[in-house]
Amino acid sequence: MDTAPNLTPVLGRYFTREWSHGVGHRLYDTNGKAYLDFANGIAVSALGHVHPRVTAAIHAQVDKLVGPVNALGFTEPISQLSTDLAATFPAPLDSVMFLNSGSEAIDGALKLARRVTGRPGIVAFRGGFHGRTFGATSVTTSNLNYRTGYEPLLPGVYFAPYPAVYADFEGDEDRAVEACLAILDSLFATVIAPSMVGGLLIEPVQGEGGFIPAPAAFLEGLRERCDRHGILLIADEVQTGYGRTGRMWAFEHAEIVPDVVVVAKAIANGLPLSAIVSSRELQERWGRGAHGSTYGGNPVACAAAVESLKAISDPDFLARAVDVGERIHARLHEMAARHPSIGEVRGIGPMAAIELVKDRETREPGADIAAAAVTAALDRGLIILKTGIYDNVIRILVPIAAPDEDLEAGLDRLEESLGAAAA
Repeated sequence: MDTAPNLTPVLGRYFTREWSHGVGHRLYDTNGKAYLDFANGIAVSALGHVHPRVTAAIHAQVDKLVGPVNALGFTEPISQLSTDLAATFPAPLDSVMFLNSGSEAIDGALKLARRVTGRPGIVAFRGGFHGRTFGATSVTTSNLNYRTGYEPLLPGVYFAPYPAVYADFEGDEDRAVEACLAILDSLFATVIAPSMVGGLLIEPVQGEGGFIPAPAAFLEGLRERCDRHGILLIADEVQTGYGRTGRMWAFEHAEIVPDVVVVAKAIANGLPLSAIVSSRELQERWGRGAHGSTYGGNPVACAAAVESLKAISDPDFLARAVDVGERIHARLHEMAARHPSIGEVRGIGPMAAIELVKDRETREPGADIAAAAVTAALDRGLIILKTGIYDNVIRILVPIAAPDEDLEAGLDRLEESLGAAAA
């Protein structure tokens, strides 16, 4: 029976459970059953549900100021967050614009690239997911349904292959990097001149595309080409940022510095907030009034984000993220030795995933296995989600602060679910 007949049927939902509340690393349904939350609202609640410091900051701010004031001047939580967030980035990334969602921030970053460079072209990568607004949809190819029926989308967008090492290059990373960079060069030589490209947009680890890390050499190659041609390199860190890969920002693993970084999801541990981060010089060239948002940088969301950032940027937290990542990958590799449906274990740090296949030799996607595993896990009190362009990847998004016993219990339930799915 539909318990919410007036809610839109358009919004996709993984489950039909009714949720009552969350505490720490568990969600509770209305029957009182607890579920270990290895989804985090898709990487949003990185600190877990109802984090004490974040919740206290929300309560304190609600009593002082709720409504937006950015068009009128300044207020402490917004200014403080801009300072604290900028401090987590390498030079010259020192200027922050707050918006409401990852999709909205992607749209803003595309506008910035076009206006600042005076060039119309945008290059994105196949399998990427950047959001559902019109501009973000135009650079998204992780699921054809997101684009179908909306053409013509934003003009001037071109797609290059992403180095999906396992699926497309039989695990040969060097060949993947060489081939994908060569095709990008061919795009510049035959389809659109690089002098007409304003921005190149990439997820350092593809999220919905299947938790596929971009090899460091590939990101280095993109940085070199952007420098050579005067193109802005835009990193979509909506899902990968805030310690999700064991570093504050995923681009740090490749030791490159993008020109623009888009931030969202974990930024306020559940409240709607996002940001575009670049050099001040770049945003000055964008120009006063060139972009804006009524609700972007809401003071309550920013107050929550200040406390979230304090917790996540703490060296002990990031060290814990590295440890959690190592534990997850070790357990997943052990599972792979016992479960032939696991074709590959991949990811960076605690942003981990398993690709499920019907046959390891042919690598035929096992979408039915993944669906059965997600259902079996929910029955066992574990929330996990599918992803990947073939819907055959299980993504692991544990709250990084989860204690060892919760981490191990969740991974035990995951393995039980894989066994049930294969039965």
